[in-house]
Amino acid sequence: MIFFSHTHSDKQIIEPIAQIFANTFGQENIFYDSWSIQPGDGIIDKMSEGLSKCKFFFFFVSKNSLQSSMVQLEWQNMLMRASNNTGIKFIPVKLDDCLMPIILLQTLYIDVYGKGLEYAVRQMVDVVNGRNTYSPGLQRYENVRGYVTKLSISEVNIEFKAESYAEPISRYLILLDNNESEIEFKVTNESMYNNSFTSNIQLNDGTHANAIFIGVSRSTTPTFPLKVNVKSKTNSPIQLKGLMRATSDDQFSGIPLIHV
Repeated sequence: MIFFSHTHSDKQIIEPIAQIFANTFGQENIFYDSWSIQPGDGIIDKMSEGLSKCKFFFFFVSKNSLQSSMVQLEWQNMLMRASNNTGIKFIPVKLDDCLMPIILLQTLYIDVYGKGLEYAVRQMVDVVNGRNTYSPGLQRYENVRGYVTKLSISEVNIEFKAESYAEPISRYLILLDNNESEIEFKVTNESMYNNSFTSNIQLNDGTHANAIFIGVSRSTTPTFPLKVNVKSKTNSPIQLKGLMRATSDDQFSGIPLIHV
């Protein structure tokens, strides 16, 4: 039995992971409340049953789950059982920039937040299959992330933020399907910046997009992000496709896009 300990607030990211595990190991072997607890079932009884059969306990650590008393009861009890029972594996999975509980700092965790969902899910599957989760070569850590706040279907705020250390190159691309005539944009926390609009650029995966370029002469730091507002002139939807940052004079790479 593989047990997913999470809070309902994180279901948006947990659901696709649960589906991958159900397809890989069989739904009957995954304790996930959406299908493991049905109307009329006793919630506590069902959870106790799942925990009693558990061999792999994945605790999805986030700001939301750390505030849930039910999830806290689950993971603390299972951590105690795992420390006394070599037949149980307790695996934390970090979802956001929460502070890990001190008691978990001695345990290696899987990092969705730092390394991305696809890489993290591969590690999770490898743990269950008994394979070494080490992958040769350096895993890329993306220090810059883009936080997107949807004000309406026709307006978004985008914040380019360095998470851990300063990034000296502050040049970014906002990829979208909207045409230049449909939108207007501005940097809201800078008075001097470079900007342009390029149509129909080809990305590394072969797809095409239009791109807003924004560049400033200062560094992007954890306490001094770059904030951009993008608005439709016609009240049509903003069709955001992704975000990129400059890694050299002529190279851009994608960065994580986080909806807030």
